[in-house]
Amino acid sequence: MNRLSRRAALRTAILATTLLGAGLPALPAMAAPAVGQPAPDFTAVDSKGKQHKLADLKGKVVVLEWTNHECPYVKKHYGSSNMQNLQQQARQAGVVWLSVISSAPGEQGSVDGARADELTASRKAAPAAVLLDPQGGIGKAYDARTTPHMYVIDTKGVLRYAGGIDSIPSAKVDDIARAEPLFKTAMESVLKGEEVKQAVTRPYGCGVKYKS
Repeated sequence: MNRLSRRAALRTAILATTLLGAGLPALPAMAAPAVGQPAPDFTAVDSKGKQHKLADLKGKVVVLEWTNHECPYVKKHYGSSNMQNLQQQARQAGVVWLSVISSAPGEQGSVDGARADELTASRKAAPAAVLLDPQGGIGKAYDARTTPHMYVIDTKGVLRYAGGIDSIPSAKVDDIARAEPLFKTAMESVLKGEEVKQAVTRPYGCGVKYKS
């Protein structure tokens, strides 16, 4: 192996080690939507077979929550009722909360409409709808990487927040009370018409189980 080949191999090894050390899945490059710009439009069918189009929701604040009921990080926020409390707060403020399932068929978290409705009822969750995205088109348009991964869209259809639900990336329920509520703060700022001070944060959770 010549010197150039050895250097190239070393760079590849260093990159692989960095990705593994970060504990992050190696995901294909996707263009992340820009905060402050129009949110990517989409049309999707929910768990009850009803069609939803983002463009039809202008005039409303919209929350997108990527979810996977089998993910320990999702279980943390639903098992503690943290996610349900946020959903209820959003509903009372007139926010349209859409939970999105982008797990591909056969992958962890993949459900049909009936199972999605069972989960909503059993957890006493309160989204406006659960959108089924088995082909991953919506998830990839938003560069959704983890469950949960949270987004807030304002009344003009502009993306105002993209990132984590809070600041402590763990699956421990006890950490919720100690964490900075990044998503909650962002949603409240958008509802008040204020600037979101931390508009892009790092999400944490299980990698979205896209179709390979």
